[in-house]
Amino acid sequence: MDREIPLSEQRKEKRNQIIRYGAVIAGIIAVIVIAIHFLQSSISSKNIITGTVDKGTIEITVNASGNVIPLSEEIIVSPINSRILEVYKEAGDSVKTGEPILKLELASVETDYKQKLDEKEMKKSKLIQSQVSLDNTLSDLQMQMQVKDMRLKQLETEMKNERYLDSIGASTSDKVRQAELNYEVSKLELQQLKQQIENQKKNAAAEVKVQQLDLSIFEKSLAESARLLKDSRILSPQKATLTYVNNQIGSQVSAGTQIAIVSDLSHFKILAEIADSYAEKLSAGAKAIIKIGQLQLEGTVVNVTPSVKNGVINFTVMLKDSGNSRLRSGLKTDVYVTHGIRDEVLRIPNASYYIGAGEYELWVVKNGEAEKRKVKLGESSFEYVEVIGGLNMGEQVIISDMSQYKDKEKIKINQ
Repeated sequence: MDREIPLSEQRKEKRNQIIRYGAVIAGIIAVIVIAIHFLQSSISSKNIITGTVDKGTIEITVNASGNVIPLSEEIIVSPINSRILEVYKEAGDSVKTGEPILKLELASVETDYKQKLDEKEMKKSKLIQSQVSLDNTLSDLQMQMQVKDMRLKQLETEMKNERYLDSIGASTSDKVRQAELNYEVSKLELQQLKQQIENQKKNAAAEVKVQQLDLSIFEKSLAESARLLKDSRILSPQKATLTYVNNQIGSQVSAGTQIAIVSDLSHFKILAEIADSYAEKLSAGAKAIIKIGQLQLEGTVVNVTPSVKNGVINFTVMLKDSGNSRLRSGLKTDVYVTHGIRDEVLRIPNASYYIGAGEYELWVVKNGEAEKRKVKLGESSFEYVEVIGGLNMGEQVIISDMSQYKDKEKIKINQ
């Protein structure tokens, strides 16, 4: 017959089980902690990248970011307020110089141009009429002057005759004075007519010049209308690739609105930007290195914008190998612009650990171990970083990411 186990015995047995299970769990946790500690205190040589401290030249650079853009790109805008009637090409199509891209509605432009052609002919006719009328007026005045000149000569003869007759007693002094007066009056009238002719010539020349100037201004306006009419036929300005086109047939476009972009996608340049704090280190003509992944290209800074926008300065880099097959429009790049050279300095390879001159904690490899050491670094190029203190010639330094070991002082390196 089974005997019931006392309650106290049951509780004692339960406590013993809890203690045993707790000890097992604690042991497992301790093993895991020790294993993690052991693993974190060592690293495989395959998982690190090292660099050797050597002595050499550093081309000091400043870092910027850039984008690959076409070397040649033209934005086509609508020359008039119109609407799109037809689209002949799509984005991505190759186009030749003068090849149609799209067609705008031209009725209003053509009507305006024809009206101006008619108005030009009217202005030319009016100018000819004015010249004929002025010539006729001058001709009449010159004829009057000839008549006045003949009349003056006649009065001069009469005056001389009266003087002669008076000298022989056949005339009177009153007749002589009258003849002299008639002569002087006619002489003044001739002078007045000559002056009138001179003034008429000046007025005629001025009037013709005004009308010629008005015609010239109108011809320029007509030429502008002809240009608008020509530009309204949207043609490709160069042999290139159509990278954008407004293909919404029937849509309204305002004058100056972008309707197409043609780009030469066989050659490229770099549009870069850098913080304005580096403005003094940036100048046209400076050497630049462009990095796109593992690709490195040489270039030259050709243009630096004088203005600053949102703390950033833009500049352009022309590439020596602008037609490299790996270049694509829109690719992001790292740009390193040279602004100085330092010879015979201690240096280590540049990598992601470097963010600017200052003090760093780097790992120095020696006898199968990596030891953390405080190091002072200076300027850099895209390849090397200047070592100011803390490292010696020939030492090996880990240049890969070691952030997970920041609380360690030494690490064993497993082969």
